Amino acid sequence: MQKDNVQGIWIFAEQENGALHPAVFELLAKAQELKAHNGEAITAVLLGDQVEALAPALIAAGADGVLLAEEENLAAYSARPYQQALTQLAEKYCPSILLYPATPMGRDLAPRMMVSLHTGLTADAIDLGFDEDGVFYQTTPGYGGSILAHIVILEKRPQMATVRTGLFAPLQPDPQRTGEIRRESVSVELDDSYELLGCEPKVVSGVPIDKAEILVSGGRGIKDEAELALLRELADAMGAEIASSRPLVDGGLLPHSKQIGQSGATVKPKLIVNVAISGSVQYQIGMNGAACIVSINKAAGSPIFDISHYGAVADFKSLVPAMTAEIKKRKA
Repeated sequence: MQKDNVQGIWIFAEQENGALHPAVFELLAKAQELKAHNGEAITAVLLGDQVEALAPALIAAGADGVLLAEEENLAAYSARPYQQALTQLAEKYCPSILLYPATPMGRDLAPRMMVSLHTGLTADAIDLGFDEDGVFYQTTPGYGGSILAHIVILEKRPQMATVRTGLFAPLQPDPQRTGEIRRESVSVELDDSYELLGCEPKVVSGVPIDKAEILVSGGRGIKDEAELALLRELADAMGAEIASSRPLVDGGLLPHSKQIGQSGATVKPKLIVNVAISGSVQYQIGMNGAACIVSINKAAGSPIFDISHYGAVADFKSLVPAMTAEIKKRKA
């Protein structure tokens, strides 16, 4: 659709098994900032079956209204039925902005909607805003993270983006907020090209890194399991979880669940200790919201020091064992 006669900021209110994804509340908070600039109402689009009970939480978290489409073929996420439903709603109401969490579901649905609505899409945006001319832009890393690109969709609508999770702080819920819940009928055909046989929750040992309060994170300078063991000892002494940049995952030393960065998790711990990490843009995106950043690298010019509160230009193989010993000494 063209940019004329469009109105409204839409948030895809991702839910699974009757629970809203935490990223939805982050997007509602960011949408309030966008609304402060363009004055457009914020609508949370809720698809599913028997999910109306979730609507008040969306309004309390910042939505001005909820567009609710319930259908038995939307009970579990399936790409084509969800695409059909959301396309029908978008073509009826013509939003100017449509945002999705950059989750597996959002990353699957958004490009399908790009095709359905003949518009553009920015993938994995890390920021949203308006420039001095009032043009809505989406910021995303480009060229392997060496630059930050500001992308605009000038003519087609809605302007769409998937937005990385963990970047924006949700608003404090306000149970006194009011908003309209609009119930919509959609025509959805069940996708018979595949069958969902079952779902099981993923079992994760320890605290997930995006929930941990303290992290010890290793980078490209960690060459083998023996060197990684030095970080594990430090993490144990600090009561921290182990994390890493991408090279340790690519090298098979740690699973992907431990990776921080653009292609990993976004974390906001109280303290993160970066060891032998140079600090690429991709990595910084994932952890620069930490309350306290401590970094150890033998190269004084490493970009990680630019965002660190404390830094040590040193060989971690000497410094990390000394830190571990001092922590144990003080605990004793």
